[in-house]
Amino acid sequence: MVRAAALADAGCESGTVVVAEEQTGGQGRHGRSWHSEKGAGLYMSQVFRLTFPPDTLPVVTLALGLATAEAIGQIAGIACDLRWPNDILLGAKKCAGILVQLHDGVLIAGVGINVNHVSFPPELAGIATSLRLEIGREFSRDELLEKLVAAIEDHLRILQRDGKEAVLSAFARSSSYVNGRRVTVDLGDNVVEGVTDGLDSHGFLHLRQNDGRRTVIFAGGVRPACS
Repeated sequence: MVRAAALADAGCESGTVVVAEEQTGGQGRHGRSWHSEKGAGLYMSQVFRLTFPPDTLPVVTLALGLATAEAIGQIAGIACDLRWPNDILLGAKKCAGILVQLHDGVLIAGVGINVNHVSFPPELAGIATSLRLEIGREFSRDELLEKLVAAIEDHLRILQRDGKEAVLSAFARSSSYVNGRRVTVDLGDNVVEGVTDGLDSHGFLHLRQNDGRRTVIFAGGVRPACS
């Protein structure tokens, strides 16, 4: 994403893609790191010069999640779950993540996909997976990149043409986390628990807390609540 931002500053064309063989400083949300094993994953950023207003950014993240799940499905023949706002899951484990930033009015979209990893560090082994671990064979990262770029363009075109509601509806249909899921949400300074209750018009998550209050989650780590 740093390289993509530098290219944006230099005036690169909209749609420019930057791919890394590995990341020594992989970025996740809220400054967290992203495990980026050399030669195993697809780590890409794409520059877009689009006229989305800033309040569309959360929905752009959801559109990219839909695109990533679509590309994975095309190459691996497996259905992904989407965990609001930016995690792509295979089963209960994360296989991909999204990070979207506005850089001087230019959209920088980052996608990391665990493709051919055969193992993860102990602290991640229980929560992370890869296409190879799930399907049992290696995949072409070049083919996945081709599918991903096309899917991103398609879903951003849908957002531009049909508006936020088209993306919100598609995300809600593709995610087991948007409605009726008992979750905990790590807000940084505290953790809340409740049942998810849909998305608002800006792409934020409604949560019906245990005390009955319906609150909006603007950002936070959403995880299934322990039964």
